[in-house]
Amino acid sequence: MREDTPNTESVLDELSRAATAGNQSESYDISLGSTDDSTKDVERELDELMEQVNSALPTDEVQFDEAIIKENLDEILLMLIALHEETHGKELLSDLTHLFGAQLSPGTVYPSLHTLEENGVLSMHAKVRTKEYSIADEEYVRASVERTMVQHLAFGLLLYAFLPRL
Repeated sequence: MREDTPNTESVLDELSRAATAGNQSESYDISLGSTDDSTKDVERELDELMEQVNSALPTDEVQFDEAIIKENLDEILLMLIALHEETHGKELLSDLTHLFGAQLSPGTVYPSLHTLEENGVLSMHAKVRTKEYSIADEEYVRASVERTMVQHLAFGLLLYAFLPRL
């Protein structure tokens, strides 16, 4: 990483201010694991997040294709696990299908979960019939999500800057 790269925290602060400029009274709890366990709450929270994305972009609706879901699978899994606080692979597969329309196989999702667990990012608790995953390293999750976000934003800005040349 270059030394003149802006501090991620200041970039995130600027983005947060820009995103909330139209609604100053609204506050955001961005701590991990801050919602109820129910799938309905996770769906509602993701719907709210997508509404924020859609309102910030000059397009009617944002849709994610399966390729981008696969490319960002670790971050998406971490987000879903944090929202659930503790969940199992089958529920994550269901969330990916229902929330993102991605039909990923267990052979794609479970190796990512196992790698995240081996790296100490997730903790796994063996239950009678399932393995429940929860966030073990919140600092890593935050840094990983922020790094991915900045990369995607930078790429989007590059494409946006290129559009007038077409």
